[in-house]
This record gives sequence, structure tokens and C-alpha cells, in this order.
Amino acid sequence: MLIQHLLTPSRTLSGLQGGSKKRILEMTSQLIADQNPGLEAGTVFSGLLGRERLGSTGIGDGVAIPHCRLADCKEALGYLITLDTPIDFDSIDGKPVDLLFTLVVPEEACEEHLQTLAAVAELFSKEEVRATLREAKDNDALYQVISDLGV
Repeated sequence: MLIQHLLTPSRTLSGLQGGSKKRILEMTSQLIADQNPGLEAGTVFSGLLGRERLGSTGIGDGVAIPHCRLADCKEALGYLITLDTPIDFDSIDGKPVDLLFTLVVPEEACEEHLQTLAAVAELFSKEEVRATLREAKDNDALYQVISDLGV
């Protein structure tokens, strides 16, 4: 599945203010619940936080990919977020995070989940992609970057 198929303009947020890992996960969970009837913010937050407890999803170079599988989720959902100020995310390289791709998938979609995580990690491993995403000044520009990449 192409990453751009997981995103919509309303799932692409530039310059979000959060302050902490927990707060960003809470805000993202609420956004997901608000946009997807049938998903509760508390359930999404518990899923994302539970995954973080297994080990940080901060993959390095200022990038994190919080993710989880949920029973009430009907389709794969992606949210691309840039932060106004980098935050500590317990990343493997110790660097603060300012780029997040949050992924929520149906509980039974194990293979799709793994393939999408791999595609997102590969995309964010490219310095030029990270730099271009960081240069996007608003939600529309951020969404356009992903669209232009054709990934």
C-alpha cells in the first residue's frame, strides 16, 4: 500500500505543539477518534502507549513512528505530523523528534501493518525526504510533499 493512500489533508498536520511524548500521543489519539467514528480516543491512546512501553518507536534522525493494531479499527489510518519544537521520544539515537507518522491498523492486519511500517521507515531514512518535510510550513504543503513523492 502506498503511504499517500493512508493520508488525507486532514491527517497531515504541520507545526503541532505538544511538549511531551505523552501529550503528542494523547492529541493524536483524540484527532484519530474525532475523525473516525467507532474509535475511542482512550482506546487509541492505550494502544499507542502500550506499543511505546515495548520499546520506543523513535527510529532516529528526529523521526518516530507510533503505531498499533486495534480491534475497532476498520481500515489502516496514517497521520503525518511535524512538531513546532522537537520533543524527547526516547529515540534509539537519543535525538529529539519533530517528524511523526502515526499508524493505526485493524487488529487482524498484521502483514499490512508490517509492510506499511517498513515503507514508512524506508521513506524517513532518506535525509532529503526529512529535510523537505521539515521545510513544509503548513498542512497543505506537508500533504503536497507526500503527494509529490508518489510513495
